[in-house]
Amino acid sequence: MNISELINPECVLCCPEVGSKKRLLEKISELLTRSAPQLSQNEVFESLINREKLGSTGLGMGVAIPHGRMAALNRPACAFIKLDIPVDFDAADERPVDLVFALLVPEDSTEEHLQILSGIAELFSNESFCASMRQCTSDECVYQLLNHQEAQQIPA
Repeated sequence: MNISELINPECVLCCPEVGSKKRLLEKISELLTRSAPQLSQNEVFESLINREKLGSTGLGMGVAIPHGRMAALNRPACAFIKLDIPVDFDAADERPVDLVFALLVPEDSTEEHLQILSGIAELFSNESFCASMRQCTSDECVYQLLNHQEAQQIPA
């Protein structure tokens, strides 16, 4: 599965100022409901918060991949935010986060969930890719960089 199959342009946001991890998760929940309108922003937020209670999804190097499972989904839903001002995300390396790729999957797709998360984590472990993302100043720039990762296959 290609990145372009996972994320829509309306689910990409560049440079918002959110101020906190909670506000960031609220904003990402709003974006995810654009991709999955059958879900409410509140239930998406609750799913992401509940996952964060198990341990931070901050990978390190300024990257986080908040994720969760939702019964009402029949396919994965993704969103991406690039922040101007990083926020504390309780990452293991204690670095604040400025690149956030969020993922929701159907409740029963455990293997698919893990494969997609692994592919996204691999993509965002590429320092050159992350540096390019950090140079973007528009939603379109961010989306184009994500979309140009056609060679980067996300197993699913």
